[in-house]
Amino acid sequence: MHRFFAPGLDPGDETAVLPRDEAEHLSRVLRLGVGDSVSVFDGRGHEFLARIVSVARGATGEVRVQIVSRVEPPPEPAVALTLVQAVLKGDKMDDVVRDAVMMGVAAVQPMVTARVEITVAGLMRGKVERWRRVAIASVKQSRRAVVPEIRVPLTFENVLVEPPGSLRLMLVEPGAADTESVDALRGQRAPGEAALFIGPEGGWTGQEIDAARSAGVRLLTLGRRTLRADAMAIAGVSVLQFLWGDL
Repeated sequence: MHRFFAPGLDPGDETAVLPRDEAEHLSRVLRLGVGDSVSVFDGRGHEFLARIVSVARGATGEVRVQIVSRVEPPPEPAVALTLVQAVLKGDKMDDVVRDAVMMGVAAVQPMVTARVEITVAGLMRGKVERWRRVAIASVKQSRRAVVPEIRVPLTFENVLVEPPGSLRLMLVEPGAADTESVDALRGQRAPGEAALFIGPEGGWTGQEIDAARSAGVRLLTLGRRTLRADAMAIAGVSVLQFLWGDL
């Protein structure tokens, strides 16, 4: 069944109006009409079976649906995991956001590090809104009912001074000094929340690794092989969720 994001939906509402882009997708792309059944979710964990009751033509293009019954979406992971991702080149960041949201992260914090070839100001020109659209599409595909927060980009230094969660982890390349294997987390009690730091294509600088260590970030390696930067996020999130029983 087709799913649509209705952020203005209140659980007590009898009907809901879809946002313009969702309405256009329903009527012009999928060519659904009055009487068809769909699923709608509010991005905050509520999902409902609904029936299309009106499709306006012309400039407004308003689509209204009638709520039929509640749907129980898949449960969210027990550990609220924030992916702190150094911004990657080209469209690779789109893929990272898509996959991380699919896996169930609670938030994505884009980050500018020493080897990222763009500034925070440059990222604010359309990139953040694009990533938020990618996140919504991934939520719809993966059948989640919660849309993760895609945060305003920060520099690495500013991320480090943000109030820490209960656990902060950084994945570093094999062979880096004073690190431990991610397997060291096996058997430890799962945290209530955590943040996972992933570096850019060129990797972390020595100064960044030292700064993270000094800030209490735990440095981990993910096996003996060096993975592509755009593969690290989904690999790291998957391993952590396995260790914490969240897969």
